[in-house]
Amino acid sequence: MGDNTVRQPVPKRSRLFAKTLRTNQTDAEWRLWACLRAGRLEGLKFKRQVPLKGYVLDFVCFEARLIVELDGGQHAESVRDHIRDATFAGDGFLTMRVWNSEVMTDADAVAYQILLTAMARLST
Repeated sequence: MGDNTVRQPVPKRSRLFAKTLRTNQTDAEWRLWACLRAGRLEGLKFKRQVPLKGYVLDFVCFEARLIVELDGGQHAESVRDHIRDATFAGDGFLTMRVWNSEVMTDADAVAYQILLTAMARLST
């Protein structure tokens, strides 16, 4: 399944919202982005704050079909998150959820887990 199966024209409002999110990153987003950007994670290309299917993804690697979401306490047991994850799973994506506190205490360990997950997806 190629990337074209999920990419659709993105409404201007969604693009502007994603741009605002990129400009106003949380500390955890900034710290994880420092690990993921510019192919720093074994050459994998990650994008941040990507509008897709009515959602804005925190980080996504289209090649590995891996979405990484940073979550705070407001996401604990969120029904909306389960629906969102199922929506993208139907398109072959895996959503990896990471707590903000994990990134703030050990971003390198989180990046390593992301790398392992991405590599496993690429090898299947």
